[in-house]
Amino acid sequence: MDLDALLLTVEEGVLDEAYSALQRSQVTHYELAGEALTRQRLAELFHLVVGAIGTRQLGDLSQHVEQIAVERFNHGFDISEVQVAFNALEEAMWRRVVAASPPDELAEAIGLLSTVLGFGKDVLTRTYVSLASKQHVASLDLSELFGGAAS
Repeated sequence: MDLDALLLTVEEGVLDEAYSALQRSQVTHYELAGEALTRQRLAELFHLVVGAIGTRQLGDLSQHVEQIAVERFNHGFDISEVQVAFNALEEAMWRRVVAASPPDELAEAIGLLSTVLGFGKDVLTRTYVSLASKQHVASLDLSELFGGAAS
């Protein structure tokens, strides 16, 4: 199965579903960015994921996600806001892949999609944590979970 080609045929539906899910989540920064910019951002991420699947190369996705993490962090986005966007796109892509993949090719398709999306989420999280370790960020302040820890 040519998973990247399949995903390109369902691109519009994936992006519509991902945008709708993001809207329902009422993520403040994406609401403020507006529909056009948010859809553009989802489309960029979609194309990088599809490209990584097609080429089996993660470099472009890695660079883009690192850039997203730095930009969103510097603009005050909580990491959960960016994760919601990633998850919305992931869910929409998964739904189409599962529906369109022949049973004997589903494991490989899911493996490819999961690998690329998992890698992207890992880059996002590592970058956010690295940035947060350099300055205090309330969303990542775990000190209250442990007694005797100095803030």
